[in-house]
Amino acid sequence: MEENVEDLSQRAQWLRAAVLGANDGLVSTASLMMGVGAVKDDAKAMVLSGFAGMVGGACSMAIGEFVSVYSQVDIEVAAQKRREKQRAAAAGEEEEEEVRPGKLPSPLQAAAASALAFSVGAVVPLLAAGFIGNYKVRLGVVAAAASAALVGFGGAGAALGRAPVARSCTRVVAGGWAAMAVTFGLMKLVGGKPL
Repeated sequence: MEENVEDLSQRAQWLRAAVLGANDGLVSTASLMMGVGAVKDDAKAMVLSGFAGMVGGACSMAIGEFVSVYSQVDIEVAAQKRREKQRAAAAGEEEEEEVRPGKLPSPLQAAAASALAFSVGAVVPLLAAGFIGNYKVRLGVVAAAASAALVGFGGAGAALGRAPVARSCTRVVAGGWAAMAVTFGLMKLVGGKPL
């Protein structure tokens, strides 16, 4: 029974990480595209910057997750070796060097999952902008598609965390809007090009 609880806990952690990764991809890419859209009305520039943001962000997330999980594995292996050494010493046996990697998280799997989750979120604003020629409509469609996806990610996060859905969705949407607005506003200020 304890193993089932542990498996469910690990699965919940993976699902939560996937939702957060997708949210990061969505907010980062939509904000980047809105920032470029603040100073340049070219659809190609906006989509290419979003695509570059998706690739760079997915790589960054994967590398960060790989390093983090690998460090966690190193710590868990060292702790397991210490425990086995203490058990062997207490029992008067020779210590065993065997560490069972089956229960430890996979750094490669975590890296791939993180990159995939980020990319799934990043695709939303890319697809939204990719087919809209009119500059102002494109900005509105990116913001609307990002908002709809943020509601979805907020709801999924609430369900996984057993939290109130409305509060979670409001928090996630407000955070995403803030990121897009700050990026758009600062780029508008720095870029100086009027709408």
